[in-house]
Amino acid sequence: MKSKVYFSKEITPEKVVELYQKLGVRLPGKVAVKVHSGEEGNQNFLRPPFWKPMIELVKGTVVECNTAYQGSRDTTVKHMKLVKKHGWTEYFDVDIMDSEGPDMVLEVPKGKRIKKNLVGKNLSNYDSMLVLSHFKGHPMGGYGGAIKQLSIGVASSAGKAYIHGAGEPEKIWTADHDSFLESMADAASSVIDYFNGNVAYINVMKNMSVDCDCCAVAEDPCIADIGILASLDPIAIDQACIDLVYASKDRGRDHLLARIESRNGIHTIEAAAEIGYGSREYELIEL
Repeated sequence: MKSKVYFSKEITPEKVVELYQKLGVRLPGKVAVKVHSGEEGNQNFLRPPFWKPMIELVKGTVVECNTAYQGSRDTTVKHMKLVKKHGWTEYFDVDIMDSEGPDMVLEVPKGKRIKKNLVGKNLSNYDSMLVLSHFKGHPMGGYGGAIKQLSIGVASSAGKAYIHGAGEPEKIWTADHDSFLESMADAASSVIDYFNGNVAYINVMKNMSVDCDCCAVAEDPCIADIGILASLDPIAIDQACIDLVYASKDRGRDHLLARIESRNGIHTIEAAAEIGYGSREYELIEL
């Protein structure tokens, strides 16, 4: 059965809410809202006011975890300082989930590369999750979307190194590349299992650079904005975004695709589909 992916070319905070409501789901209990808060110096991440109506609707807490590399987000003190500078604390409660150890260990029984996932222990404070993703390119993954948010995004600092190293954190930057992509798919499955499927996804195709919001020095967007997508299936929503890039007639399309293809980005989606927590087959419903 094809998964439903709702789509709108109009990119506004109000349209985000409308697409979410089309999902017909009510996220239970305390809702963790995963965003990308943006690295120091990054110009492309989506700002807090854009997400404000959506996060307020679910009465969510913005959640993040520290990075595994040096920068402005590798310690809780620096991370919270930047989160405040970027305006997140002006609007929302913010939880750096791995601010204190020990990490929570999630089992990955169907994992192709890893059998455990290290996440911030504060994940235990939440009953459901709303994944708000800025779809764009990525220096290592090829692209960043819902699956990356579920995996690298929810992983603790140590967990990020574990995923990147495909189970060997000392190989954080040297592991076999496809094994890293498969580890992301593995890790995402454990977060979905933890919440018993009580997760909803919104991808926004705006300000799309070949670089991630984790890059302090990122290229400017290279392709025209495409729209907003919403789904209950992280695989379908990422596949739909990829397909929309391929379908674009914008002259910047090939530059973004070169980044995605050179990193074999589609393999993350392939690996996730093999595990089976979603489908690459979808019905795109335009509003």
